[in-house]
Amino acid sequence: MGYAAVATVLCLVLGYPLAYLIAFKAGRWRNVVMILVIAPFFTSFLIRTLAWKTILADGGPVVGLLNSLHVLDVTSWLGVTEGHRVLATPLAVVCGLTYNFLPFMVLPLYTSLERIDPRLHEAAGDLYARPSTTFRRVTFPLSMPGVVAGTLLTFIPAAGDYINAELLGSTDQKMIGNVIQSQFLRVLDYPTAAALSFILMAAILAMVTFYIRKSGTEDLV
Repeated sequence: MGYAAVATVLCLVLGYPLAYLIAFKAGRWRNVVMILVIAPFFTSFLIRTLAWKTILADGGPVVGLLNSLHVLDVTSWLGVTEGHRVLATPLAVVCGLTYNFLPFMVLPLYTSLERIDPRLHEAAGDLYARPSTTFRRVTFPLSMPGVVAGTLLTFIPAAGDYINAELLGSTDQKMIGNVIQSQFLRVLDYPTAAALSFILMAAILAMVTFYIRKSGTEDLV
């Protein structure tokens, strides 16, 4: 679940500014940006992941750019190998998960931010609050339902995903979904696969319940 957790955090870091931009700054371009966010859904999940396999290939543009900037020389902690590869590393798996599940984070965040009354921002400005203070004390607390919903919609399917690790990782990068898939389709050990599926479901349910209660959004349950 580590890959899913890292991808969820990255989706939140990337998705919140994008959702904020769409809700408050996009203006007449709002619908266009929303279409761009939703557009990946018109392509198969498998095809999108295969596209990332091409993008992150050893001779691809990403590796070439990173090598020219000497970025891969100092990123061994990300799982990049000595051969300066990105594909078949934990970094590739996290990138694929982040890209594929980013819309699941942006849409709930946008819905939550779009519901905030603009007059609250005006009131904060009238009280001489700085933009950073307004965001910290007004915008972010009111968008917490979207943050919780987005993180759940991202983490839950990402935790059970096996396609990204199968196509973008190596034999060393496996998720629980890969183990379950292997038990079902290769080993044909259905009892073990069913038990692992149940354990995964129970673990996610426990984490989701704890997360929702700690975030103060019990009304989402």
